Amino acid sequence: MQTSAVAHQRQIRTFVIAWLGITLLMGALTFAGIYYATGLVNDDNNGGSSVSAAGLPADETEDLDRSGIVSTLPALAEQAMIAPAAPADQSAEVADNMEAAAAPVAESASASMVEMDEEPVESAPEPVAEEAAMVAEQPAAAAEGDSAAPDGGDPQAPPAQDATPIPTPTPPPAAEPAPALSPINNTAFQVGIQVEGSQDGNRDIYEMWMRETTQKLRLGWIKQQIRWEDIEPQPGQYNWELLDVTFELTRAYEVNVMVSVVTAPDWAREPGNQRLDEVGPPADPQVYANFLAQLIQRYPGQIHAVEVWNEMNIDREWASIYGLSADRYVELLRVSYDTIKALNPNIIVISGALSPAATWGDGSAIDDLDYMQQMVNAGMLNYADCVGAHHNGYNIGPNVPYDNVPNDPAATFRGPFDNPHHSWSFYSTLHGYNNIIQQAGGSTPLCITEFGWASAEGLAGVPAGFEFALDNTLAEQAAYFDEAIRLMDEWGFVWLAFIWNLNYGAQANWDASNDNVPYSLLRPDWSAAPAYDVIAAYDFLGP
Repeated sequence: MQTSAVAHQRQIRTFVIAWLGITLLMGALTFAGIYYATGLVNDDNNGGSSVSAAGLPADETEDLDRSGIVSTLPALAEQAMIAPAAPADQSAEVADNMEAAAAPVAESASASMVEMDEEPVESAPEPVAEEAAMVAEQPAAAAEGDSAAPDGGDPQAPPAQDATPIPTPTPPPAAEPAPALSPINNTAFQVGIQVEGSQDGNRDIYEMWMRETTQKLRLGWIKQQIRWEDIEPQPGQYNWELLDVTFELTRAYEVNVMVSVVTAPDWAREPGNQRLDEVGPPADPQVYANFLAQLIQRYPGQIHAVEVWNEMNIDREWASIYGLSADRYVELLRVSYDTIKALNPNIIVISGALSPAATWGDGSAIDDLDYMQQMVNAGMLNYADCVGAHHNGYNIGPNVPYDNVPNDPAATFRGPFDNPHHSWSFYSTLHGYNNIIQQAGGSTPLCITEFGWASAEGLAGVPAGFEFALDNTLAEQAAYFDEAIRLMDEWGFVWLAFIWNLNYGAQANWDASNDNVPYSLLRPDWSAAPAYDVIAAYDFLGP
């Protein structure tokens, strides 16, 4: 009986020990499960299985990556960098919940050790509350993918796909047309026209000229002559009113402007000059250049080319105590060029156009080819983007050399037929200038700042010396313009060409004594010369 009782007691002890062991094992496994399930175990402080940025063991992360879920992390991390961290009280709540969940397990393990009367068995390496505090210090939804859910969901769930729909890519905008070239960079042959400004500053009248130029003639350039003596009659006193109207409308109609600046005021002329009633140069070239600076600064970006003086090889345009002088003119050009380019290097600088003329015996003119050679010798090509030229074609066509003019017995004006000279010929004059430039090793193009053919048709008469206008009908005028425009384009050495003129006839009320009137394309009764249609057909405005 006694042996049997002892055996029975041993069986009970064995059962209790086994039960306590199983209980202890289950407690340890429960602790481990909590640690792993809450993502608190990592390589740094546990030496066990690593946990991924998604809060999952590494092997499970690999599976998720293959399924395409973890692959969204870079985008989510990018969002997290600009997202606010979860509120601190939310993280603390997670820690409190975790501590409460761990407490029963800890109490169960402690009771088991007391019952067994054995040495206590070590539990997990750190209390769960401390680990939870670490979580509370980490911002929720950090770039590393920590898993405290901002919406209060399961913090152990893998990161959800961004619920924001992926926007449909916006197609790139249609390519804008290339910006228009600055005039100095547009080396294509272009045609403009000289326009006489409104004498009384009437905006409506000048706007009419702009419509004629752009909408009817289809030209993108105008020439505007500016008389310095009218704008600055006294030093530093300027009358800008008429030019203000001009430039307001050229800007509105997007017209390029070439200004030809002439006639020094009396106060700027040479001391002792007794010919102040005639047009002449300033005593000091810098004073002229200073006026150009005032002009350019008042109308910034609205002046695209400057012609420095006009027909300085004839005495009536250069009344100087020193006489006609290519050297003195080139000095005026040099100082003007430097001033203009310092203010705006995109402005085209054009040397003053010469008057096609023979050498007159009284010294009041120098042959234009001779004067051109003298300017080139004085360094003119260093101070000009374009070489100015004039030619109004008398009563022969634009492709007729001066030494091969077919006789016209019916011609009223006999100059080209009876007295051969290059100055009668559009072809010979322009080719003569170009040959001088090339022989000097230059390639500077020509800018024809005046060209045209006068016609007396429909007028009451013509001034003395302009009888050649009697030989040209309006139909011939139109044909000459057509041929001249085509030839200049073909020759390749002409850059800009300005028709002389649009509206001087209207401005002078078609006065037959005014030598500008026979060249006007606006004819009496405001009719348009046939040349209008010829010029417009070239469409120099483009598409």
